[in-house]
Amino acid sequence: MRDQVVIGIAGKALAPGEALPSVRRMAADIGINVHTVNKAYTILRDEGYIVIDRRSGCYISPEPPASDGSVADGLIGKLLPIIAAAICHHLKSADFSVLCEKIFAQLEGQA
Repeated sequence: MRDQVVIGIAGKALAPGEALPSVRRMAADIGINVHTVNKAYTILRDEGYIVIDRRSGCYISPEPPASDGSVADGLIGKLLPIIAAAICHHLKSADFSVLCEKIFAQLEGQA
């Protein structure tokens, strides 16, 4: 669920300031446990993607998440097993780069 929200933000399907369903509503809508949604919302808040306000609810952060060295470190940790799998399947670096470029273009083109 966390990844879907980030993809929605990157692809402009979710706009800054846009309200998200309450934890209970989201859990009911997608059929998962309330605690799972609460944890995902907490992670998204901690990463700077959403704002949680007890009075006004959850919404997409009006400001993009701060970018620092920890972002790159986090991405390396997530990309490492993906790249390792690509190597195990004999995918060349250039082909992997093409896949990444296609994904970037797809997300940037959803404006």
